[in-house]
Amino acid sequence: MTSLLADYLPLIVFIGVSLFIAVALLVAPFLVAHNSPDPEKLSAYECGFNAFDDARMKFDVRFYLVAILFIIFDLEVAFLFPWAITFGELGWFGMWSMMAFLGVLTVGFVYEWRKGALEWD
Repeated sequence: MTSLLADYLPLIVFIGVSLFIAVALLVAPFLVAHNSPDPEKLSAYECGFNAFDDARMKFDVRFYLVAILFIIFDLEVAFLFPWAITFGELGWFGMWSMMAFLGVLTVGFVYEWRKGALEWD
């Protein structure tokens, strides 16, 4: 029985410490944070309009344009990681194919920049 307890003691200590850290991290913001809500802090910031308003109201399409541009240029990173891992095996063909891919993305980025899609008035 004591050898069973000795075998599992490090696991029990690890779980205990991790639970203590988790509870401390959950409780600490309520104890430490300065709480002073004002209308600016409580206003909508994600979509640009109030969440509990008329569902048929007109809104600016730029919100969706920025989201689509983020997805397009964020996927670039998803293609860069596997390419970087297999870079040694791909050789010059892999190098120039990725340069062509990045070139197309750069041309698209410059096009969007010139069109003013990244400007927020």
